Amino acid sequence: MSDADIDHTEQQMYETTTTESYFIEGSGFRMSGAIGQLAKALASAQLEITGAVKDSINPFFKSSYADLASVLEAMKPLHKYGLALIQMPLEGEGKVKLVTTLMHSSGEWMQSTYSMTPTKNDPQGIGSCLTYARRYAASAFAGIAQVDDDGNAASAPQPKKDLGKPMSGVKESQSPE
Repeated sequence: MSDADIDHTEQQMYETTTTESYFIEGSGFRMSGAIGQLAKALASAQLEITGAVKDSINPFFKSSYADLASVLEAMKPLHKYGLALIQMPLEGEGKVKLVTTLMHSSGEWMQSTYSMTPTKNDPQGIGSCLTYARRYAASAFAGIAQVDDDGNAASAPQPKKDLGKPMSGVKESQSPE
């Protein structure tokens, strides 16, 4: 096979796409008509993907977390298998909307649209919300374990329950020796 034949075959591979697509109504999830090659490539890449390194500190909650750069670094094995992730923000009625697309060199793809309301409607609040959405969407698509250490801002901390002492007349269980 000549170099010209290889170039032509590669070009055909990239141009082979389907116009058919599927979606789950109301979910924001869509995919190409077939995803067999994408699924095989993703499964292979996931064997090499490690967890994202928690290398950033959230001073407000005094916790560590994996930032967007760590998540993207953990995703590098995707490229070896012809996979690419693209994330595009969209405008939307006071919400941050993010479209994340996982594409395979065969033309197969999966796509999800995610929206969040920023805690503050200023550039810092919108940027923070967008980065948070990108990190979690990328982690979900690639199957990267993500600890939600900085997600505390999304919900109030739950008070710990004091279970107190055992009720009178109830003995604590003992393990056999």
